[in-house]
Amino acid sequence: MGGILPDGTSATAFMPPHGNTPRFNTLRREIAALAARMMAEDGISDFGFAKRKAARQLGASESEALPTNAEIEAELRAWQALYQDEEQAERLHEMRAAAVDIMRLLADFRPYLTGGALDGTAGRYSELEIELFPESAKEVEIFFLNQDLAYIHREPRKPAPGAPEAVLSLDWDDIPVRLSIYPAGAERAGRRHHQERARLPQVEALLKPATTTE
Repeated sequence: MGGILPDGTSATAFMPPHGNTPRFNTLRREIAALAARMMAEDGISDFGFAKRKAARQLGASESEALPTNAEIEAELRAWQALYQDEEQAERLHEMRAAAVDIMRLLADFRPYLTGGALDGTAGRYSELEIELFPESAKEVEIFFLNQDLAYIHREPRKPAPGAPEAVLSLDWDDIPVRLSIYPAGAERAGRRHHQERARLPQVEALLKPATTTE
């Protein structure tokens, strides 16, 4: 069993690629551990950003020893199990319950839950990530205005293939929510990063064990 020590070093072992030196493998594990800690404590949700920031802090170049997202996720789950077990489980349930409410409200815009609230790695400062596929991004903003719901319009990080047309941020019962709006035709298109996503019935199913456990 692996874990993450308070100083950010890791005890989780990974299968090293052929030809890697012990220093390379150690640095790779340290980057994964520090990136996971940043995601858990600072609310960073982007694996790529977390690993690059961790590499810089450890004096490694971004071209060497960068762990995979799966390695960071393993460290993140280990860190949460050690230091945020009860708190993280409660927060995860709150976020999934909020996702159900929001997805019901925005049902006409084809909502999908994605990110940490879906895969179980969401923590104290994580955003609730929902993707929408309306006929027009303006429809969503008009809906919010008609419902008198406060939101902030954010520009997508990078204009790249597969990027959302618009991003709306809002608070829902003290939970930060990020709505990524894509063209309707993108719903069935191949996903660039193969990230999991779930429709409302699947998210409702995630809540059933928590609501029926005595």
